[in-house]
Amino acid sequence: MQSTRTLKDKIFLILKGLGMGAANKVPGVSGGVVAFVAGFYEEFIYSLQKINGKAFKLLINGRFKSFYQYINGRFLALLFFGMIVSYFSVSKILDYLIKNYELYVWSVFFGMIIGSIYYINKDFKDWNYRTYLSLLIGIILGVGISFLNPAKENDNLWFVFFCGIISVCGMTLPGFSGSFILILLGNYVLLLVESVNALYDTFFDVLEGDFSFTHNFERIRMLKVLVVFTLGSLTGLITFSNVLSYILKHYKSITISAIIGFIIGSLGVVWPWKETIYKLSESGEFLFDSRGEKVVENYNRYIPQLNTETYYAIAFIFLGIAIVLALEIYGQKTRKSNE
Repeated sequence: MQSTRTLKDKIFLILKGLGMGAANKVPGVSGGVVAFVAGFYEEFIYSLQKINGKAFKLLINGRFKSFYQYINGRFLALLFFGMIVSYFSVSKILDYLIKNYELYVWSVFFGMIIGSIYYINKDFKDWNYRTYLSLLIGIILGVGISFLNPAKENDNLWFVFFCGIISVCGMTLPGFSGSFILILLGNYVLLLVESVNALYDTFFDVLEGDFSFTHNFERIRMLKVLVVFTLGSLTGLITFSNVLSYILKHYKSITISAIIGFIIGSLGVVWPWKETIYKLSESGEFLFDSRGEKVVENYNRYIPQLNTETYYAIAFIFLGIAIVLALEIYGQKTRKSNE
């Protein structure tokens, strides 16, 4: 029975990684929210905190088993495995759904964020002037970020490294969408689409024994961009996890109230009823990226008219809330079984 429960835990942990990976790629949605609602956020942060000097010393000395146990290796390995699988599968399905059923997808995400606010807030009782102030600051920052205009694409490797550090916030800070930040920095398509596609194509070229890509300047450039972005993400992940671990330990109430504020502020990003505003050239023509798609500048949000489409969207909002509540019930059962 113990082995069955262990296998079940492993499968659910991979599924959680799938959820985090998919959420991280969608602009306006934070993988950290998935971790928070599914009940493993603090374990995730504290496990990342263990990737420190002591861990590297164990690794350098060849004490691989001690290193694996010290950093909570099974937990992180299964979680990141789920994220990687999601990056090349679930996230592609989401890309298709957003392209063809945009209103309903955003409605589900909007509902999930509402459910997340309820989940985090329901057990939080430490309201005072400091936590209310922290909540307000979180809301202002969340709303302010959602209405910024994106910058132009920039493939300078130092800037790409910086993008990696910033984008990983979505995994460690609930309500802070790393993918949306990449849109604002102008590098969403470059870092989460083009470079990933380059890796995907390279992987299959290698499997087929075709190494002609080594002479393809554009492919090599994209792979360099992806490597630097990954290094920046790892740097940000380890750095932010240590900072958040300290803050959660010493200022937990203020941190949680700020997280609630961030999540409330992010509702503006995922508001389902919005028209896409595309960038125009000086002559008034649409600008296109390297994939031949129009470059997004921002969104024009509006209040919908009551019609059949709107009713369906509202139904999907309730579906999103139901998904979070189901995750909450599962999280409670998991915590009880571990006690």
